[in-house]
Amino acid sequence: MYRRPLQFAARSFAHVSACRAASAGGKGLDQEACFRALAACQQAGVSSPLVTPCRTLHVATQVTSHQSPEVGVFLHLHHVQLPSNKIKIAALRMYTCCVERINYDEFFDKCTLPDTLNSWFLVAQLHVWMCLVRMRQEGREGKYMCRYIVHSMWEDVEQRSKIMGIDAIHRKEAMKAMTETFYAAIFGYDEGILSDDTVLAAALWRNLFNRQCEDPRQLELMVEYVRKQMQYIDALDGDDLLLTGEVKWRPLVEENAQSILKVVKPTYNDAGL
Repeated sequence: MYRRPLQFAARSFAHVSACRAASAGGKGLDQEACFRALAACQQAGVSSPLVTPCRTLHVATQVTSHQSPEVGVFLHLHHVQLPSNKIKIAALRMYTCCVERINYDEFFDKCTLPDTLNSWFLVAQLHVWMCLVRMRQEGREGKYMCRYIVHSMWEDVEQRSKIMGIDAIHRKEAMKAMTETFYAAIFGYDEGILSDDTVLAAALWRNLFNRQCEDPRQLELMVEYVRKQMQYIDALDGDDLLLTGEVKWRPLVEENAQSILKVVKPTYNDAGL
């Protein structure tokens, strides 16, 4: 049904894009911070001017991976500037990871989000933001890659809206609103990741939940998710990310969510060496 046309759109988007080009440290989770942030946000009681109603059609969670040519593994990034076309390929792969490797249905269920294009976009932009934070640490090549990740996201959003049958006028209005939402979210998330859990929870309440969350446990879950995810991708090798763009994500819910924060203990033999 609607999954097939969306998958087809994603494949077409990846093909066209390829042809055109060819962190915070691990803070412990403050559970009470989510309660305080939720109370403060609800007390404000301001409706978001950036929320745009979207058609209640489900967006496919699976997008066919774009198979790009292999890049040179012997390229020394610290001495040779990475060609722009290779960075674009890596950027497209990284954005694809934000679409293909996320279980959007789980986010909709755990966060009580409506199953709409707008909700898909809010979850996608959260993961795109985390990739941008990581790649901004990689100097000139990383900043160039950030620009193309965002470019890939907007092309994908436009393709999805076309497939869903949104006419040109409403599509233009929705894209404008989503652009404002995106840059407001980037600012809020940046502030949150550099601050305590209360500030991060408030940013998630405003942007991901559209000021509609009434359950502090959902905020706690998402604060925990962002913290552990940021530390996880921060530990990934920057050269590998610039070459491949491959990102794997930690699960939204896992038994030992704090496991990544634990330092690996060294092993010793019987002699104590």
